[in-house]
Amino acid sequence: MCAAWLVGCSPSPSESEGPPAVGVESPGDGTWMGEPVAEGCAPDGGPSPDAGPSPDGGPAPEDGVLVTNTTRFHTAVGIAERPGDLSTNPPEILVFDGAQFRVIQGTASREGLRFKGVPQGPYYLSVNGSYIVTDARQVEVGANRLGRADAVYADIGGIQALNLNLANLEPWRPGTLLELASAQVDMSGDVYVPSEAVPEGSTALNVDGAFYSSYTGSRFPLFESDFRDRLYVNQLSPSSAGSMPDGRPLTYTALSRSAEVGTFDFLPDGATPMPVTARLQPAPVREFPIEWRTPRFTPFASEVHPRAEHSSNSFSLLPAAHGLSEGWIGYSGTLLTLRAPSAPMSDITARLRFGNPYPSSWGVVANVTANYRVTETVPDGSGRSLRLSATNVVSDSLDNLIAGPVVPRVSPPRVLTIDGLKASTPREVGTVSPVIAWEPPVLGSPSVYRVRLDQYDREAGMVLNVRILYVPGSITQVRLPPDMLQPDSIYYLRVAAIDAPGFDVRRRPFKTNETMPHHSAEAISSLFTTP
Repeated sequence: MCAAWLVGCSPSPSESEGPPAVGVESPGDGTWMGEPVAEGCAPDGGPSPDAGPSPDGGPAPEDGVLVTNTTRFHTAVGIAERPGDLSTNPPEILVFDGAQFRVIQGTASREGLRFKGVPQGPYYLSVNGSYIVTDARQVEVGANRLGRADAVYADIGGIQALNLNLANLEPWRPGTLLELASAQVDMSGDVYVPSEAVPEGSTALNVDGAFYSSYTGSRFPLFESDFRDRLYVNQLSPSSAGSMPDGRPLTYTALSRSAEVGTFDFLPDGATPMPVTARLQPAPVREFPIEWRTPRFTPFASEVHPRAEHSSNSFSLLPAAHGLSEGWIGYSGTLLTLRAPSAPMSDITARLRFGNPYPSSWGVVANVTANYRVTETVPDGSGRSLRLSATNVVSDSLDNLIAGPVVPRVSPPRVLTIDGLKASTPREVGTVSPVIAWEPPVLGSPSVYRVRLDQYDREAGMVLNVRILYVPGSITQVRLPPDMLQPDSIYYLRVAAIDAPGFDVRRRPFKTNETMPHHSAEAISSLFTTP
């Protein structure tokens, strides 16, 4: 049996002909429980399937858990592994004893952080604000990174002033973009150029008032010629893909020209602009067909939320630095972006072209996103409205994705509830540690569910993602740990079904969540408040 706090683990086929029943009558006080049976849970209190000898050669105690942290840096010459620091913000294990959560602290060892007194079966592992539900006796919490392991990053954030001196551009048109990326350090982002600085039709650019903004907000790197650090300067230009069946134009932006600037030194200090001088050249071009059936995503809107509408669609191509053997590790620029016209939606059949200046050993990832939205009144008496959002994402290598029509691969979880009551009904929950439950999707085979909480910031007037919890695909209900929700606050909930066969959430949650294919679909709640 699973532990009683992890309610609603999916039954085996021999125990049920359909999805587990949820949504039974509940007082809404956070105490509703179901009968727990789940894959990966230790049967009859026996040892977990991966309980084995400890790394020091002795037998692993049945109540022991080892947490390790190894960062893997992906570079052109291979992967460098470095041990991570678990002492600054050490992981914790939480176990629900039927009445409250018990926190277990680890002890540092040569191999990692060792925990004792962890019962067999599922437990919560807290890592840097995220939670993983797992029953594994050894968990690796390190991540994959791009760039060399000894790269240095400045404490100035992801914004950097630039002095641009670019030649041999494709004639500048409205919608033209510039971006910077590097294969040696972890850096990619777009370049803002004042519109008055580039007359239409220009093929050269000499601007002092430009700046770079990181795609991820990551810190700006120190470039060192001793390590042969280089920089890609890419131009993306608008192109036509013909028109929609109703005559609306179909346009997209794709990489057209590029240059890789030779090795150089630059120390970012927050004040000195970085000089970027390059003569761009046409990038090698690839053309491909796409049959994108956007209306196939629309029927799932009612499973996202009873009042959701399918609002928009986008298609993008991203370079996969150093290959796809371990998935898409992180941003290294953009190759193509197409935003399909909104309703009325219709199938898109087109041939698209993009330039690719990166090495042939790199891969190309295709990312298709259907967006959904719900507009709700903020429950604070202000009368303000807030747009809640959800997505359905199809991610795979380009060649795999275009092998057939682009359609949804997984649908949202169904019948989302909070303490047994419909999550689509705005209300105040009875506790800051409620039970979140759902039924499996009708499409796809989830390997993981992601439970995400977005909190409404009253001062900023917007929602901010604050907490994420991952559970294996066999689990369909989970109690939130007590620190995920703050008192007297406003939230909404996003539960995603993730169909990603390579995602090992139990043993390597942060090293395998980039694996391809990786498809996801979210269901969302209405806004709710906490006591």
